Amino acid sequence: MTAEIEPFHAIAIAHLAYALQSEGRTIIHMEIGQPSTGAPSKAIAAAHRVLDSDPMGYWESTALQKRLAQHYAETYDVEADPACFILTCGASQALVLALMSSFAPGDRVALARPGYVAYRNTLKALNLVPVEIPCGADVRYQLTAASLEALDPPPAGVIVASPANPTGTIIAADELRAIAKVCRARHIKIISDEIYHGISYVGPAHSMLEFEPSALVINSFSKYFSMAGWRLGWLLVPREKLHHTRAYSGNLFLSTPSLSQHAALAAFDCKDELEGYVAVYARNRQRILEALPRLKLGGIAPPDGAFYIYADIGHLTNDSLQFCKALLRETGVATAPGIDFDPVEGRRFIRMSFAVSTPEIETAIEKMESWISRL
Repeated sequence: MTAEIEPFHAIAIAHLAYALQSEGRTIIHMEIGQPSTGAPSKAIAAAHRVLDSDPMGYWESTALQKRLAQHYAETYDVEADPACFILTCGASQALVLALMSSFAPGDRVALARPGYVAYRNTLKALNLVPVEIPCGADVRYQLTAASLEALDPPPAGVIVASPANPTGTIIAADELRAIAKVCRARHIKIISDEIYHGISYVGPAHSMLEFEPSALVINSFSKYFSMAGWRLGWLLVPREKLHHTRAYSGNLFLSTPSLSQHAALAAFDCKDELEGYVAVYARNRQRILEALPRLKLGGIAPPDGAFYIYADIGHLTNDSLQFCKALLRETGVATAPGIDFDPVEGRRFIRMSFAVSTPEIETAIEKMESWISRL
């Protein structure tokens, strides 16, 4: 019997948003976690060049793997073997690959609640058991070493996300070190989702590899590099798991798009452009945080990174999905319902992505303030 999983409600909201847009409505897309900017200029130029010169095919770019290893050395002072970077079709494939190659059906894997919807649903789809740890304001909605220490029996694994989706909170270095220590002592395998690295407002985020070399690390070109539609990410695995994990990758997925790999290599030479995107997110973040009191919304944690506000709407409704649909239909502002991220408390929350233009943020705030005041 196949596993029963919940739909990704934010995608349903996006479908409704694009349907309204096709009717001529102006829509502000704050429902899906993706930059509104396109790929950086040198990446696009590289793609144009290879379209005319490279027949392409099943391929894994050793040049890109070497550049990723250089990135880890420069950013985290971590030495990584280029061959240990398995290129994937985005972080979603990397998550499936990490879980399938690390756990057996029935294994228990811990994760934070609230947390990214696909963690819970992918675990269920692979016949693994999600162990959701309620994470409240006292721990800034993040996993802690103490919460993992308290699980009895210990899970087979844990998914750590810093910065986190939907809250944007970052786990401090000391806490990451403590989590790694607990996991080593209790034989808990670590999968670290670092997809929002590079988008931080409180200083750089630390990689779990700085504290636990055996961790599997997921990342992608979708967020910081603004290349969501190119569907390219990576899974960094320890050398002793490389043969095993590559066997899964080759049989299940063959390879990633050649065009995207060429473009991604060039994207590493676009730092100024990419940092300009982050500066826009920072301005948008500040505008929304300042507007929350006027909007009568409670932000649960000022985001340290990523590009989300997870806001409390419990005083307005106990049905975040219907709230998001009504807000979209009546104002053209698309947001994501909290039930995606928290099946217990999520009816009282919405997530807003601020990875759009600053004028769109200002318009969204104006429309939402007027609409909410009438509720």
